[in-house]
Amino acid sequence: MRLEQLQAFLAIAKTGSFQQAARTSGVTQSTISRQIQALEADLGIELFHRSTHAKLTLGGERLLPRVRKICQEWQTATEELADLIAGKQPELCIAVIHSLCGSYLPPVLQKFCYDYPDVQLRVTSLGSDRALKVLKDGLVDLAIVMNNRFLTTSKEMVVEVLYDEPIEVLTAANHPLAQYEFIPWSELIRYPQVVFKDGYGMQRLIQDRFERMEATLQSALEVNTLDAFRGVVRQGKLIALLPQSALLEARLDPTLAIRSLASNNTNSLVDGSSLTRRVVMVTTQDRLQIPPIKHFWQLVQENIPLQINQQRSPSSTAILLDNVS
Repeated sequence: MRLEQLQAFLAIAKTGSFQQAARTSGVTQSTISRQIQALEADLGIELFHRSTHAKLTLGGERLLPRVRKICQEWQTATEELADLIAGKQPELCIAVIHSLCGSYLPPVLQKFCYDYPDVQLRVTSLGSDRALKVLKDGLVDLAIVMNNRFLTTSKEMVVEVLYDEPIEVLTAANHPLAQYEFIPWSELIRYPQVVFKDGYGMQRLIQDRFERMEATLQSALEVNTLDAFRGVVRQGKLIALLPQSALLEARLDPTLAIRSLASNNTNSLVDGSSLTRRVVMVTTQDRLQIPPIKHFWQLVQENIPLQINQQRSPSSTAILLDNVS
C-alpha cells in the first residue's frame, strides 16, 4: 500500500469520477485506475462501483474516514518538517551549566531573541552530566557543559571546545588561607570544603584531583547554586574550589577572598596551574542542520569574551566524535 494510492482513492471519492480525479491529480486516468486496482488487490475488496459515477462500495465507505486521517496526518507531518528545515520551529531548548548563565551567555540569549523573535528560547541551568543526559534523551537541542568525554562519544554528537579556565579557591576574607597569594595544595587539603552535588562536572574534577594526590577531600556540604556557595563560604569555616567564571560576583564581595592555587614544579600531580576545566558546546549532527540551532551555535562561538577567548585551546574546532579516539 502506497500513499499515492490512498491519495488517488480520496480524489475519486471527492470528485465521483476517475477521469476528474486524474485531472485534479495531474496524472493520466490509466495511472489512477492502476493505483486503485493495486489498492483493491492489497485490501482484497472493491472500493468503487464501476458505473457512470464512481460510487463508493460498502468497503470504500468504511475506508474513507481512515484514509482521510492518514493523508491529513501525512500533510501535517510534511508541513512541520518543512517548517523545521526553514527554521520555523516553535522553541529552542538549551541546557547550560550555572556559571555561564551569569557570565557570557546573556548577550547571546538577547541577540538570538532579536534574530529569531518567533522562536521561544528556553534555557535550563543544569549540572554537566544531567545536561548531557537530557540532550541524549532529546529533551534539549544543545548543551553547554564541562567536558565529559564518556558522555559525548556517540557518533551523532558534535562537540565544540569553547575554552579552558583555571580553578580558583574561594574563602571568607578572614579565613587562614586568605593570607596566601597562591595557596599551596598542602595547606588546601587541610580544610573542609563545600562542593557541587554528584552529577556536576566540578565535583568529579575535584574528587579526581584529590584521589590522584592520594589526599582525602573533606566534603562537608553539597550545594548546587553559586549563591549557596558564596553564602556558606562567607560564614568563615568552609572553602570551595570553583572555576573562574563562577566567581564574578564573589570578586565584588569584600567579605570573600579569591586566591589562585600555587604550582609545585616538583610534582605534576599537584601543579595547581594544571587544574583547569574545559567548557564545551554539544549538540547532534542532525540538530546542527536546523537554522535556529545553527545560528545559536554560531552566536556562542562569536560572543566568548576576549579574556576567555585568549584561553581557548588551539584545537578548539567543531569535531565529530566518531573521528576521535
